[in-house]
Amino acid sequence: MKYVKMKKCSVALALILLLVVAMTACGSGKAGEAEEAEEPEAEPVTMTLAAAASLENCLENDLIPAFEKANPGINVEGTYDSSGKLQTQIEEGLAADVFMSAATKQMDALVQEGLVDKDSAIGLLENKLVLIKGKDAETAVTGFEDVTNAEMIAIGDPESVPAGQYAQEALTYLGIYDEVAGKASFGTNVTEVLAWVEQGSAEVGFVYATDAASSDKVEVIAEAPEGSLEKAVVYPVGLVVKGEQPEAGKAFLEFLQSAEAKAIFEKYGFAIYG
Repeated sequence: MKYVKMKKCSVALALILLLVVAMTACGSGKAGEAEEAEEPEAEPVTMTLAAAASLENCLENDLIPAFEKANPGINVEGTYDSSGKLQTQIEEGLAADVFMSAATKQMDALVQEGLVDKDSAIGLLENKLVLIKGKDAETAVTGFEDVTNAEMIAIGDPESVPAGQYAQEALTYLGIYDEVAGKASFGTNVTEVLAWVEQGSAEVGFVYATDAASSDKVEVIAEAPEGSLEKAVVYPVGLVVKGEQPEAGKAFLEFLQSAEAKAIFEKYGFAIYG
C-alpha cells in the first residue's frame, strides 16, 4: 500500500511539473511575440530648407508646423536669405535638402550645375512686384513711372536679390533705372528693403505684394506696369542633390503641393502657379 501511495504521489508530482513547464513555455512564447511586435521607434530626422526671405513668415508660422504635425518623425530647419545668396551657399556646399527660390534664374542655374534635381524642380507660386511707402509717410510718388520724385529709394541688390532684379528690369523698361540707382539704397534681401520703408529711412521701396501684405506699416502705391516684366514672378522649388535627408525632402516637396499647403500660401497673398 505504501508503494502504491508513493507511486500515485510521484505521478501527481510529475503532472504538476509538466503543467508548470508548459505554462512557463507558453508565457515565454507570448513575451517573445510581444517583443517581436514592438519595433523600435525611428529616430527623428532634421531636414534643411533653404528659402527666399519673402517666404519666411508663411513657412515658419504655418507651413512648417503643419508639415511637422503630419510627419512627426521629421523636423524642418529653415534658413532664409536672398535667392542669390542661397544659390551661392548651395554651390559652396550648404547641406540643404530643399531649395525654394523667389525667381527661376537661381533655380535654373543650380539645375544646370547639377546641384538641384532637374526632375524635381517645379514652378510653385506666383507673386507681384509692387512699389510701397510708409503708411503715414508723405511722398509725391504715384507710381513706377515717377519714382524718381522720391529722395531715397530702397531696392534689393540686383546682383543677388530677385526682387531687385525684377525692379531693375521694370525700371529699365521705363528708361529710368540709372536715375533711380543714383538715389537708391540696395538691400541684401527683400525683408531688409521692407524694414527700411517701415522705419522711414527710405521714402519708397520695391518689394513683393506678399511682403507688403505682411506689414501694417506700409501701403502699396502701385504694381509693376503691364509689360515691364518679361516673365511672371514665379517661385520654383526643387530637391538639392547633395541633401542629407532626401526622403524627408521628398515628403516636404509633396506636402508643398497639397491642398492644405496651397490654402496657406493663398492666405499669405501668393497665387498658385499654373
